[in-house]
Amino acid sequence: MNSSKDISKIKKEYQKFKNSKKLLDLTRGRPSSEQLDLSDNLETVIKGDFIQDKVDTRNYGLLEGLPSARKLAGWVLNSDPANIFVNGTSSLTLLGHYLHSMIFHGDGQVAWKDLDKVTFLCPVPGYDRHFAMLEKLGIKMISVPLVGDGPDLDSIENLLETDETIKGMICVPKHSNPTGETFSKEKIEALASINRDGFKIIFDNAYAVHDFNNSKKLPDIEKIFIEKNSHDSLIMLGSTSKISLAGSGLAFISLSPNNMENFVNYFSKFSLGSDKLNQARHTRIFNSKKALTEHMQKLAKIIKPKFDLVFEKLNELPDGLAKWTKPSGGYFVSFDSLKGNASKIHKLCEEAGLKLTPLGATFPYGKDLENKNIRIAPTQVELEELSEAMDLFCICVLLAEES
Repeated sequence: MNSSKDISKIKKEYQKFKNSKKLLDLTRGRPSSEQLDLSDNLETVIKGDFIQDKVDTRNYGLLEGLPSARKLAGWVLNSDPANIFVNGTSSLTLLGHYLHSMIFHGDGQVAWKDLDKVTFLCPVPGYDRHFAMLEKLGIKMISVPLVGDGPDLDSIENLLETDETIKGMICVPKHSNPTGETFSKEKIEALASINRDGFKIIFDNAYAVHDFNNSKKLPDIEKIFIEKNSHDSLIMLGSTSKISLAGSGLAFISLSPNNMENFVNYFSKFSLGSDKLNQARHTRIFNSKKALTEHMQKLAKIIKPKFDLVFEKLNELPDGLAKWTKPSGGYFVSFDSLKGNASKIHKLCEEAGLKLTPLGATFPYGKDLENKNIRIAPTQVELEELSEAMDLFCICVLLAEES
């Protein structure tokens, strides 16, 4: 698309998209079928051999997961396997269980249900499902701006000084959803230095190994928190959902020994064991760091061209009309229009058949006060369809500025 075209020609192109009645979808960061195909061998790897780690995986037990599964999760999160709990297929489910454990039981201190109010800091733009969960649980959210290498520390310090109800923060520390930024060592050390009883920092490290070329390295979060004597403040989550199969992967949570004891005591009331058979499948495929790395390189070869295409299309927009992130991994591009234009762009796209993430979803309570942020999720669609979607998106950006 040539951004120098006059508005009448742009309107004609827009009308062509509307007339085609083609449906395009950039709403969520789902893996493509081509990505999922790389894990087809999970179906056959067992071959009737159900013994893994000298354990019959068909039986009850090992609530915390197979030793080999905890080791695999440790590679992903850069965490000591002894601190890993592997159970289920969804890290969001584990997050929900952890929050419930804090609400009803606490971690040796007062349970959150016995407090008048519980507040969380939420770096923004952020992950919509985090915000939806906190809202559903009645946890108040306060937005904190992301500044390129993590959250604004001055904002956090000021809020902590003035609000005693703040009990935690939730964020994505690497290839953040949706900005793509990776937290710096300075930011993580500052967060680990927060001195407040019962304060929890939840790192949903969903894209820990989802790198393209020359990705910024995430500092060793667990090591930093241990060195700062604040391991009990650290909660770290991850999964293989976008590594292997989105609906049938492994979910895991990294906890300090004290947090692990409290969480296992809570979780054991709901389960007699983990799905060790699925864990065995994964640990046989990803049986070394090298095997995991090689698999992620194959995924990057599928995903990166889609991001390159998104950047190519956005770069055709006139200077000053918008700005966007250029992540070196992960699943999203965060697009900021001029203030007040996001709703116009969203409506134009919707009317022409392009679905986008709901407006405001990347902010607590669905409220983007500046009405400018749109999350672009290019992974699931094929390149040809993505090219059409981005052409239409850019047309809508131009039309929104004219309206």
